[in-house]
Amino acid sequence: MEENEMLKAEEQYSASSIQVLEGLEAVRKRPSMYIGDIGERGLHHLVYEVVDNSIDEAMAGFCTDIEVTINEDNSITVRDNGRGIPTDMHPKEHRSALEVVLTVLHAGGKFNKSNYKVSGGLHGVGVSCVNALSDLLVAEIHREGKIHVQKYSKGKPITPVEVVGTCNDSGSIITFHPDAEIFTQTIVYKYDTLAARLRELSYLNKGIRITLTDRRNLVDEFQVDENGDSKATGRQVFRSDVFYSEEGLKEFIKYLDAGAVELIPEPVCVTSDKIIPIDIALQYNNGYSEKIYSYVNNINTIEGGTHLQGFKMGLSRSLRNYADKNNLLAKAKVDLAPEDFREGLTAVISVKVAEPQFEGQTKTKLGNSEVTSAVSQATAAAMDIYLEENPKLAKTIIDKIVLAATARNAARKAREMVQRKTIMSGAGMPGKLADCSERDPAKCELFLVEGDSAGGTAKQGRDRRIQAILPLRGKILNVEKAAGDRAFDSEEIRNIYTALGVSVAKEDETGEKRMDLSKLRYHKVIIMTDADVDGSHIATLILTFFFRYMLDLIKNGYVYLATPPLYLVKKGKEEVYCWTDAQRAEATQRLGRGSEKGVMVQRYKGLGEMSDQQLWDTTMDPSKRRLRQITIDNAAEAERTFSMLMGDDVPPRRQFIEENAHYANIDA
Repeated sequence: MEENEMLKAEEQYSASSIQVLEGLEAVRKRPSMYIGDIGERGLHHLVYEVVDNSIDEAMAGFCTDIEVTINEDNSITVRDNGRGIPTDMHPKEHRSALEVVLTVLHAGGKFNKSNYKVSGGLHGVGVSCVNALSDLLVAEIHREGKIHVQKYSKGKPITPVEVVGTCNDSGSIITFHPDAEIFTQTIVYKYDTLAARLRELSYLNKGIRITLTDRRNLVDEFQVDENGDSKATGRQVFRSDVFYSEEGLKEFIKYLDAGAVELIPEPVCVTSDKIIPIDIALQYNNGYSEKIYSYVNNINTIEGGTHLQGFKMGLSRSLRNYADKNNLLAKAKVDLAPEDFREGLTAVISVKVAEPQFEGQTKTKLGNSEVTSAVSQATAAAMDIYLEENPKLAKTIIDKIVLAATARNAARKAREMVQRKTIMSGAGMPGKLADCSERDPAKCELFLVEGDSAGGTAKQGRDRRIQAILPLRGKILNVEKAAGDRAFDSEEIRNIYTALGVSVAKEDETGEKRMDLSKLRYHKVIIMTDADVDGSHIATLILTFFFRYMLDLIKNGYVYLATPPLYLVKKGKEEVYCWTDAQRAEATQRLGRGSEKGVMVQRYKGLGEMSDQQLWDTTMDPSKRRLRQITIDNAAEAERTFSMLMGDDVPPRRQFIEENAHYANIDA
């Protein structure tokens, strides 16, 4: 660069070169920094941010009812009967406190502990972020006998705060419409996604009534008769649910364990207010998985933390001491490990911490060291009393623990067999695996295919450079009903481990089970089954296995479902593949020029009915195919669904099917 050009560049890089983002422009510029992403998850997160404000009012004792409405245009209205956001002039900002709350990032009453002792949104960016990412937000405040209204667009006020009427109630009503310029993938809200979070909040905050209503579509109304049967009334209504819990976590446990057979009749409850408010409920069932959910100030700490460590320590200490004191381990010829105490356990841990320290900005792991001992002591004390007062049930739990230890040893031997067949041994790869030539895992895909017939077609149609095929024989083991040693006895499951090149998940120093993914050979694991009931069942069995034994693959976004077409519509040389009945009807009309005459419709019942070229064109070609990534937005809800659909208890499964059949689209 010549000297005069360098001087010119230096002159240009001055104070005027530094971009200062005013107000909420930073949020609009980098929305993912504030709400996680701008996809479906971030879209729903906007609702949670507004609801969290109402929950904080409820936790402070000023709110009992929260109403969430999905409006016809996919805008959201959140109404509560709290105190209402203050509307008087802010002493420093010289404008309405309402406008400050909605336009300034780090503004709010939560930093002042006299207003809120604990709260979920401690960063103070919640409702202002929602405002920034909405093309319209209307705040209606009922306070001190007056109704105040102010409107905003993209974070900026478009009207002043106006008094539009009088009232004899109090509360805040926030209506917002997400900005399609930000949420380019979708601005359509999913009822079930919102319902799962609101249901969770109702259990975590007993006594608060949360109502969810969807005003976009009418659905058939059903009523339950005296026999417990659900019958249609013949009327249509807006879909709506009321979430309310009198017993809190005790009811949460019963909801989560709906598909399990309990070992003890009622959940054990742990409550304490000595150092920090602690609320825990736990239940043992005859299953083999460990299901523990931890929350801090209503935030789901999916990575655990000190409260989870404390719970595990207190539980193990109490059970081991009781077993030793009552000589219940004399005949057991196994050494107990910490995880043995948690097999078949479902537990929810909720703590309220005034100044929580979260590791990272994602609020997923609690770091406060003082919480460990507080939760450990509270858990051990409550369990000691329960075990002493219920000796028969205590023996049932200890017997379950001994069986878990025995099965763990058997499973360890089976795991060792799996791990000996590493990719380094060459001959250890499954015989049916048709591998790809590429060795960069980020570019490689593994298709888990139902049966040898479809596997053969997939092998012929694939891109051999990046796509590997592993045919699975029939339906794999339902791991929801099987102990760990049986899971590793399954040849199909061993083949999946070996093909992927990973070892079995192990507990780390915090007690969390994690997989070493450093040797994972494929960053896309694609489940490809027939588009029929059997195919869906096989896909669910495989997903259940991944959820129970390879959860880190799902968390890292490596697991996908292929979506083969349901129909081929043909007329002459024109062909259209269709994935839904609506697409089929539209294609039939289009190719037939308004008539079905001469139009042939082929229904694909299995992958084997397609040629290798058809399978490639519709389901395997990365440039054309439709893959659905498997994600877990709500771990507790996913846990309950897997347990219910794949467990032993039939009535909850039947009820789930009956309730959801009205809303399910089998071709979606």
